[in-house]
Amino acid sequence: MTSGARQPAARLTPARARPAWARPLRHNPLPALTASANPCLAYAVRRDLLDDDPGPARNLWALPEAQRLLRRQLPDGSWPYPGGGVPRYREFEDYAQIETYRTLGILVEKFAATRQLPALEHAAEFMFSRQTAAGDFRGIYGRQYTPNYTAGTLELLVKAGYARDARVGRAFAWLLSIRQEDGGWAIPMLTRRGRWDQPSLSQPALAPDRSRPASHMVTGVVLRAFAAHPRYRRSTAARQAAGLLADRLFSRDKYPGRDAPSFWFGFGFPFWFTDLLSALDSLTRVGPDLDHPRIAEACAWFAGQQSADGTWRLHATRGSDPDTALWISLAICRVFRRRAAVGR
Repeated sequence: MTSGARQPAARLTPARARPAWARPLRHNPLPALTASANPCLAYAVRRDLLDDDPGPARNLWALPEAQRLLRRQLPDGSWPYPGGGVPRYREFEDYAQIETYRTLGILVEKFAATRQLPALEHAAEFMFSRQTAAGDFRGIYGRQYTPNYTAGTLELLVKAGYARDARVGRAFAWLLSIRQEDGGWAIPMLTRRGRWDQPSLSQPALAPDRSRPASHMVTGVVLRAFAAHPRYRRSTAARQAAGLLADRLFSRDKYPGRDAPSFWFGFGFPFWFTDLLSALDSLTRVGPDLDHPRIAEACAWFAGQQSADGTWRLHATRGSDPDTALWISLAICRVFRRRAAVGR
């Protein structure tokens, strides 16, 4: 999104007093965030950090950047995957589902889109068409179960206004039914095969070996869905998973693929995989133990990485948005604000 995009509301005052929640930080992040000319960032900063009325979200949906995105939507509500995907896997890997999931993330997290936007409602119905009778969303991993993408889809649908939809309730029930014995989640195929097995994607779904440990990288994604939901975030299951995730911050995962500790330090927005920021985002929504030593360590790490202008220039793993660093900075500020609110 270009920094010169049309503003839907009045420009924010560049100079802002240092808020109480920013005291653990080296620098006040508000001047840089409020100086951005990006109207979507301005909306989110006013809503989430300043408690200002940012105006109606539909003003953002009319922006040229949003309209260009919406024009690519297909008649069935999906978005086409660039290049069409890998030919030999097209038969059983749902590339349209993954691209629609990616686009929904942009619409919901950056343009504040809800089901009041007809294109988003159309996209939601496309995603629901990929929901099985069991309740999960299937196809991105072929015929195999994918608790992470099921939860990632749920997170966005809840944020878009589908929290009370019965289909969302079925998906949460499915997630609860497929937990590991330790209270977290893993990719079922990996609990059986111990490795990523591409040929298995075309085979019948493998049930998880629940006795195996959870993957904190998968648990972190699933927890995002619970954290987004006003009822499920207060559940015993969410708190148990939050405790598991907090204990595992900075650690190597139990399964291959994204197991190296370095994966904690690759960031993107909207969130996709589990990283240190997406984990803290969920943990500060779910709680309850925000004084957990590893949460404190993670917050101290972010405080130590702040640039002199108050923003964060971290290793970005996804996206071409020139304002990615500002979006990540905003997400970090949300974490510190929530943690300070719980501490009061």
